[in-house]
Amino acid sequence: MTTEERRRPDARPRAFEEVLARIEERIAADGLTVGDRLPGERQLAEQLGVGRSSVREALRVLETLGVVASQAGRGPDAGAVLTSRPGNALTDLLRLHLGLATLSMREVIDTRLMIEQWAAARAAAASTPAASARTATARMAEAIAAMDAAGDPAEFVEHDIAFHLALAEAAGNRLIVAVMRALRDALRRYAVDAVVRLGDTGGLQDDHRRIHRAIEDGDAGAAAAAVAEHLARAYPDSGRDS
Repeated sequence: MTTEERRRPDARPRAFEEVLARIEERIAADGLTVGDRLPGERQLAEQLGVGRSSVREALRVLETLGVVASQAGRGPDAGAVLTSRPGNALTDLLRLHLGLATLSMREVIDTRLMIEQWAAARAAAASTPAASARTATARMAEAIAAMDAAGDPAEFVEHDIAFHLALAEAAGNRLIVAVMRALRDALRRYAVDAVVRLGDTGGLQDDHRRIHRAIEDGDAGAAAAAVAEHLARAYPDSGRDS
């Protein structure tokens, strides 16, 4: 295996990507319209022959894109409600998920850098943050605390993903959140390896706190700079000269 291949994200499609495509097919085949309810999580898992966690992740992506709205309930009230017909946005997202396997680590990290610097600066620059943005920054703080208590690298990475998705959400752009979810899912395995390699996550946590503090202080420049320093620390081998 070449160095470049080792740096690529996992080339195998994740189960929920296939579930996304199959849910889209079901919506079209069943003639569902806005306001109709999808089958419940358990029923979808059985119908599609996949685990409930894959269905849950697919529904979360569809909710991010505004295709469905989650609704708690049992029996006939269970299942997500269709709020819009899947269109080009979902198709493009699926292509992004499946196409990431062909990209180098440098390309993925460069993209993350652009997105997260913009998101951090945007969130910090908001003179009066929306309620959703305040909720997102609160989730960033919760993720930092959870990373402090993580028992192993895999658990640390799960909460790290939650932090960075909350950062994207704080900017108030749903498509940015969807793209970030695709990028973070593609990097999951490499992120665990990076944490193992670093050994001490203290520096990463210092970065997280700087990003969060800069956003809360309304310092867009400091927030963007903290994101750049964080990604350089986490992925030092993904620079342009590597």
